[in-house]
Amino acid sequence: MLAAAPFSFAQTIALTEFATGFSAPVEIVNAGDSRLFVVQQSGEIRILNADRTINPTNFLTLTTATISTGGERGLLGLAFHPNYATNGFFYVNYTNTAGNTAIVRYHVSDNPNVADASSATVLLTVSQPFSNHNGGTLKFGPDGYLYIGMGDGGSGDDPGNRAQNINENLGKMLRIDVNSGSPYGIPPTNPYAGALVGNDEIWAIGLRNPWKFSFNRTTGDLWIADVGQNAVEEINKVAAPLTPGLNFGWRCYEGSTPNITSGCPAIGSMTMPIAEYNHSTGGHSITGGYVYTGSMYPNLQNKYLFADYFLNRIGIVDNTTGALSYSATFSGSSSFTTFGEDANGELYVAAAASGKILKITDTSLAVNSFDKMSFSVSPNPASSEIVLKMTHANFPAAVKIYDISGKLLSFSNVDTDHASVNTSALQSGLYVVSVTDNSGASSSVKLTIK
Repeated sequence: MLAAAPFSFAQTIALTEFATGFSAPVEIVNAGDSRLFVVQQSGEIRILNADRTINPTNFLTLTTATISTGGERGLLGLAFHPNYATNGFFYVNYTNTAGNTAIVRYHVSDNPNVADASSATVLLTVSQPFSNHNGGTLKFGPDGYLYIGMGDGGSGDDPGNRAQNINENLGKMLRIDVNSGSPYGIPPTNPYAGALVGNDEIWAIGLRNPWKFSFNRTTGDLWIADVGQNAVEEINKVAAPLTPGLNFGWRCYEGSTPNITSGCPAIGSMTMPIAEYNHSTGGHSITGGYVYTGSMYPNLQNKYLFADYFLNRIGIVDNTTGALSYSATFSGSSSFTTFGEDANGELYVAAAASGKILKITDTSLAVNSFDKMSFSVSPNPASSEIVLKMTHANFPAAVKIYDISGKLLSFSNVDTDHASVNTSALQSGLYVVSVTDNSGASSSVKLTIK
């Protein structure tokens, strides 16, 4: 479904500076705690703390001995293993010195703020015939598998028709099992797994250059922003449970517009975008984002936020209807390159033009939302204890834990911005932690007990 009907609150989205001093930021990731990890295309992963300070020592630095940079090449993606808190594994996507895509696993060192640079294990390499359309995002899905977005290899009109060729990993969404096999296993439900014709790693085909995809962490839905060529930028949604073997249409279609259809399968066999926009809007390069799942801005719930590198505004897609609208245009120049989601589901966006990380807010709350009482929970998932880190709270504060049916299971009062809460009596499952401070301000986050 392609829709363009506006909804009224779109103009209330605002951006508040959270941190500055970054160079070519291309990814923002959390590791399940209060930190944000900012990936710079030139090879650095930097830690941005909840108090907005940046660690002086990089989490990881990759040099020209390992990666090639410039244009669309460089260090492009970062994903933390779902069990990072216990196994310390994380994964990066970069362009190696031969110009090819490399998916590499690393391990954190004894210092939680510094990776072990010597721990690199190359899992997968994909040859790139041109320097552009490298994709770059990698994320763990709700099934625990690692998804990897691959561009079509570059140039124009996908000259090798690679995106439709099931014997090529280019122009695809790949999916691998990093918990089995050597160096990885193949999920048995991949559409070409085993003896079937086609590359085992492929999960879906028909992508041009997916510049950011994400999973709705509440529902498991997959959202893919695919950069267009001459006319159309597109957003694809795959509802959970995720269906393998989809064809998103490129190079046969650019969005829902015919492009090179000779020899293509019927359009009815392809997955068309939930939303798209034409280059006549001034946008030419979509930057994918996230469905908002945080608790601070109720108006943003169930909305997918995205941007365009050439437009200084935020786009919004209604998760249910596919309706597309935009925020007001912000002053200055931003060049939005990536969004990020913190452990509580609050959203950030990187402005490459200024080197800033900006927090997305909703001004319709009629309060200074950036200074509203909020808190984070770590670890999450947890077992016997959680630590609450609170900001802008008036103490004492009441901490309540509910099950997903709304039944109150735990109540305690805290009087410090770093408070421990015992959760040993909770069984494995999903819960909601709610904090109400002495002024009446409240906030809540989801908690998983393992």
